[in-house]
Amino acid sequence: MQSMPPFTHAVSLFAADAAPPPSGLELLVNYLPMVMIVAVAWLLLYRPERERARRQQELLAALKKNDRVVTTAGIYGTVANVDREGDRVLLRVDEAGNVKIAVTLSSVAKVLGDAGGDGGDG
Repeated sequence: MQSMPPFTHAVSLFAADAAPPPSGLELLVNYLPMVMIVAVAWLLLYRPERERARRQQELLAALKKNDRVVTTAGIYGTVANVDREGDRVLLRVDEAGNVKIAVTLSSVAKVLGDAGGDGGDG
């Protein structure tokens, strides 16, 4: 009796187990959950964050002298000077003592309005 070489036997086993390539519908069913996860992640995470960053850039671009602002550290103040090239904002935090602090432009979290309009600059 003649036996087959071992590598030939292994190749014939793999050839017997080979399945036909998946159809388009099977591929769709297999990859649809992954595509849906990516789409939902984009809608819920990436897109709102990009919109928030765009609004923050617009807020910083419109920042001007005498605006009442709040920094990300929670410091309330009135803008005394904006140095866009130096990425600094000089805030007046105490009117009576004329106390001023310098913060980075990006640390301004919110503009409350003009100090002259609400009587704070008087």
